[in-house]
Amino acid sequence: MRLRAFSIGAGAPLAGTALLMLLGACAGDREPPQEPSFYRSMATADAKVDAAVAASMISGYRTNNGLPTVTVDPELMKLAEAQAQAMARLDKLDHNVIRAFPERLSSQGYRSSTAAENIGAGYHTLAEAFSGWRDSPPHRANMLLKGATRMGIAAVYSPKSKYKVFWALILAAPDEGRG
Repeated sequence: MRLRAFSIGAGAPLAGTALLMLLGACAGDREPPQEPSFYRSMATADAKVDAAVAASMISGYRTNNGLPTVTVDPELMKLAEAQAQAMARLDKLDHNVIRAFPERLSSQGYRSSTAAENIGAGYHTLAEAFSGWRDSPPHRANMLLKGATRMGIAAVYSPKSKYKVFWALILAAPDEGRG
């Protein structure tokens, strides 16, 4: 890094002081930059994953691969939350911790023509979870599920677990007859 000295002439101390005050006032008017929600740690009791940002990330990835975007589905959000909660409660990364994925969808009345689920543990941020899924061929295939238009996502903090955070992502194409 190179440094350069800047000097205000000895004959202009008042102008230099005014310039510094003006710069300070401008800086004080700004809100401090906030950390993007995809970098926010989910390893705290009050953390909530930003589903809209997750949908935007996944939609961007899908459109870059010639697929349609996905939108957040409240029913899939509940299903993802139940899966992540169950894994955290049992400290176990398992698709079948409640019951098999297709059975979980149908038992809650969610009818879909196609659906897929990604789970994960140990990722503390949405960015980490997304990258982990993207870099794993089976999880990437799920995020690129043809026909999927809806999604739900959840992250649950489990302080006593070695993983700390459990994730569930569900992508689906609801049946046409469903609202």
